[in-house]
Amino acid sequence: MASRPRPFLVATLIGLVAEALFLWGVATPHELVFDEIHYVPAARAMLSLSAPLNTEHPLVAKEFIAAGIALFGDNALGWRFFSTVAGAATVMGVFAILWQLFGRTRPAVIGTVLALLNFTIYVQARIAMLDGFLAAFTVLAVAAMLWAMRAPVGKAWSRWGLSAVLFGLAVGTKWLALPYLAFAGLAFLIVRWRDARAAQRPSTAMLSGKDQPHWPGLPTIPALAAFGVIAVATYFLTFLPAFFYHDDPMTLTKLLPFQAKMYAQQTQVLPHHTYQSNWWTWPLMIRPIWYFYEPADGAMRGILMIGNPAILWGGLVAVAACLWTGVGERDGRLLTAGALWVASYLPWVIIPKSLGFFYYYYIPTIALPIALAAAFDRYAKGKLMYWDEGFMVMCFGLAVYFFPILSAAPLANAAAFQHWMWFSTWP
Repeated sequence: MASRPRPFLVATLIGLVAEALFLWGVATPHELVFDEIHYVPAARAMLSLSAPLNTEHPLVAKEFIAAGIALFGDNALGWRFFSTVAGAATVMGVFAILWQLFGRTRPAVIGTVLALLNFTIYVQARIAMLDGFLAAFTVLAVAAMLWAMRAPVGKAWSRWGLSAVLFGLAVGTKWLALPYLAFAGLAFLIVRWRDARAAQRPSTAMLSGKDQPHWPGLPTIPALAAFGVIAVATYFLTFLPAFFYHDDPMTLTKLLPFQAKMYAQQTQVLPHHTYQSNWWTWPLMIRPIWYFYEPADGAMRGILMIGNPAILWGGLVAVAACLWTGVGERDGRLLTAGALWVASYLPWVIIPKSLGFFYYYYIPTIALPIALAAAFDRYAKGKLMYWDEGFMVMCFGLAVYFFPILSAAPLANAAAFQHWMWFSTWP
C-alpha cells in the first residue's frame, strides 16, 4: 500500500530549512538598516513602556520586535529574529495554500521553493520592518480560510475563526491588510453563489449552512458577521501594551480617535524620496530599492530589495494563464491562484499614498510563485513535463548570482554594485 502524503511534515521541514537560511548571517550588518530606524526605537519604547513612538502604524510587528529584543538583547539578532520566523511562516503558508488548492505535494513544493528563490521573502525576513509580519499573517490567514473551506462538518467554525484572528493580526500590523480582509469576505460570497448555481439551487440557498460543499455548516450572514467581529476584536486587543505606557498611555476613550490620527499620518503628503516609484512600475521591477549600501563590519556591503527576474516577470505570464484558463475551464483552483496576485496588487492602485516604493509590492511577489506552481501543474505535461524543474534550476542560478547583494556579503569596493545593475533605472 502506498504511503499517504504528510503535508504537515513536508511543510515543517521546508520551514526549518527556510528559518536556517534566514538566520544565517542575519546579524550583519550590526547596525540599523533602512526603516529599522523607525521600528526598532518604537519597539524599545514598547519594551520599556516609556511612551508611544511610530504612531502612524498599529503595534503587532513592533510587539514582535520588542519580544526579540527581550529574548536576545538590544542587538541585530534581537531586532531581526522574529522577522526570520515570520519569513519561515510565510514560506510554510505558501505551501499550505497550494496544498489546499491541489491536494498534492509536487505543486506545493514547487511553489514553495520558488517563493524561497524569489529574493523578496529572504530580504524581508532579515530586516526588522512591518511588511514581513504583514505578509506572514495575511498568507496564513488565506491558508486558514482555504482550510476551513474544505473542513469536515462541525470543524469549519474553528478554522474560520482562526482565519479571522490571523486577518485581525495582519490589520494590527499594517492597515494594508484591510483590503485583503474585504476580499476574503467577497471571495466567500462568490464561492457560495457559484455553489448554488452549480447545484441548480435558488440563489437564496447560498445563505444556508446546510448541504454546502464549501465551508459546511457555516450560514453565510452569521459567518461573515462573526468573521468581522473576531477580526476587529483581535485588532483592538493588539493595542493592549499601549495602555501601560508611562507617558501618554492609551485609554478606551482615546482608542477610536487614535485610529483617525493614524489615518491622517498615513495619508499625509511626504517629500520626494530618491527611491520612490509608481505602482505601475513594480510588476516590471523598474526601480528596486537599496535597503543598505555602505561600509559596515569591516567591508562594503549591500542589501537590495529586488525580486528574482525569472519569477517576477515569468510570474505575470503565469497569472494571466491561470486567469484565462481558470475562466475558460471553470477551474476554481487556477482562478484562485491568479486572483491572489490581482487581489494583493489592486489595493495599491486605489490606496491614497503620496509616495510609493518597490517593497510595497512584497505581498504580490509572494502570490507569483503560487500562480507559477498552478500554471506548471496545468501546462507542464507531456513534452513539457520537466519545465517546472528547469525553471527552478534557472531561478536557483539567479539566486546564487544576486546573493551577495541580498545578504550583505562583503563586496570588493564601493563600485561593486554595478555588476548586478542590469538596467539604468536600477539603483
